[in-house]
Parts: sequence; structure tokens; C-alpha cells
Amino acid sequence: MLTGFHAIEELIKSGKATGPLLVAKAGPRARELVALAVEHKIRVDRVGTHDLDRLAPDHRGIALQVADAGLGNDRTLEGFITGLGDRQDTLAVILDEITDPHNYGAILRSCDQFGVDLVLTRNRRIAKHAEVISKTSAGAVSWVPVAEVANLPRAIQDLKDAGFWIYGADMAGDPVYTRDLSGRTALILGGEGTGISRLLREHCDALLGIPSKGRINSLNVSVAAGILCYEVIRQRNMR
Repeated sequence: MLTGFHAIEELIKSGKATGPLLVAKAGPRARELVALAVEHKIRVDRVGTHDLDRLAPDHRGIALQVADAGLGNDRTLEGFITGLGDRQDTLAVILDEITDPHNYGAILRSCDQFGVDLVLTRNRRIAKHAEVISKTSAGAVSWVPVAEVANLPRAIQDLKDAGFWIYGADMAGDPVYTRDLSGRTALILGGEGTGISRLLREHCDALLGIPSKGRINSLNVSVAAGILCYEVIRQRNMR
């Protein structure tokens, strides 16, 4: 059950929601979502508060029934590469075992804001909690193209063969603003507390760091994702 207002709204707008939409308390925001559901031909069921308490304990009077696997804007890596054609300025983000659903959702929100063309993850050991991800991403999970693969090193090689430069996020890496991030670019973000795995690190063309002045020499991975993606877009807009 999806209960966040923004998450419900964006999933309905994306055309991926099948419902039903369960409504116990029809406040102003809930009424807007009911109207949106009706517009998209999604069934709306009136339910008792106790029933919704049982199905979605953290609800705010409304909940959307969803399939966990259907939240993302799913893609395949092969289809993504084939669809590039002659396009050069393309940004992919590769997630190496991001297991915290809050981080995963926050990363997807940044990817949506900065126009990331594809998020690539391993189809195991990645955050999967649909409700938390949807809320943290403010519904961006319904829009960001995501491809899951069984073998990340092989997928990275496929990106290289397609002309992508692969950069790993590492606080000890070259300052991100010193690198030319135009063209086909892929950023690897490592897992919480572990960073980029050795095997993926070996596939990197360079490591990129974010210069800082803090006493703690690290950033949360979702914060780092936002800064790095912004720098890519900033460079491209400066040309």
C-alpha cells in the first residue's frame, strides 16, 4: 500500500497505477487524489478507518494498492543503449549495493531533478521497500528510468563499448569540477559504509571526489549523488 500523497499522485500521473485507491477520510488533499484517480479510470473504494489502519498503518486517510515491482519506470540496458542513436550528452547512474531505501529514494529524486537518463542497479542486494522509496523520492520513482541487471561489471563494459566514460564516486578522487563530464557519462555510487566494490572500481576510468572542509571526510551517498549529477548538468549548460 502506498500512502504518501506525492507518491500516490505521481504514480497515478505516470499511468502505471492500477489501484484500487482506498479512501477512509476525504480531506482536501484526498479529494484531489480521488479526482485524479477517476480521471485516470482507477477504481476508488470507500473503506472504514479501521480497515485502512489494518492495511496501511501509516495512512493519512487514503492509500493506493500497488505491486512492489511496478513502481519504477523500468527499462532494459540493451534497450537503453540501442535507443541512444547518435546522442552524446547522456548521463547514467550506477548504484553499487545501495541497501538503505531512504538513500535509494533520495537518489532517485535527485536523478529526476537533474535529468538522469538511466539508473542501473544489480537485481539483488538493492533497496526494495516500495513505500519508503516512493515517499523519500517524492514520487520520482514513478518517472526515473531504472534497469536491473544480474552482472554489474558486464553491464559497465556494455556501457563502455557504447562510448561511456565511467567515473566512480570517491572522496579521495579528483575534484569533480576538474574533469570534463560532457558526452556519454556514467557515475558509480558505492554502498553505505563500503563504497564502490573492488571489481567495479577496476572498471572506472577515474575517481571523482567532492572537495569539502568538514571534519567528517564523507558525505551521505544520496547527497553525493545530487552534487555529482548537478555538476554534470552545470558543465553541459556552461558550454
